[in-house]
Amino acid sequence: MQTTKEAAQFLLRHGLQLATAESCTAGLIAARIADIPGCGDGLRCAVVAYAPSIKEGVLGVPRETIKRYGLTSEEVSLAMARGVMRIAQANLAIGNTGLADGRGDDKTPAGTQCFAWIFRRAGGETFEFTETVRFHGDRNSVRESAAEFALGRIAHYYEKSLRHAAA
Repeated sequence: MQTTKEAAQFLLRHGLQLATAESCTAGLIAARIADIPGCGDGLRCAVVAYAPSIKEGVLGVPRETIKRYGLTSEEVSLAMARGVMRIAQANLAIGNTGLADGRGDDKTPAGTQCFAWIFRRAGGETFEFTETVRFHGDRNSVRESAAEFALGRIAHYYEKSLRHAAA
């Protein structure tokens, strides 16, 4: 897993422009990149979509996806990432949704975080990846861990997208 600085450098080295659609992390993923001096070319935008109405209205997450899979789901994180990629015209989008504390309506355990990474190649072909992880700790430590995890997996999924493209 990469450090935030390594992730920011990876973005720049590979010409990736990141857009995030964040719920539980509330902008921490993008903020971590913005913390690194000289990273401006690697960050396009961040949309904090805490409320379901923003996920639907701004990012275009279908209401049916939320009803069918729940707010804390890979399907919703993927729809969020697709939405922010469309808005920002980025070539890398990360979506995050989850529960930092308490329990969700569907008995989702606290600390559950769902992620999506989408890479868009120059020809327009996209490669999508999702993952669910459960972190432990208080509310803010879960959010911090989730942001670090999202950034730390960029290189892994980028390499995986290259393998898929070559296949």
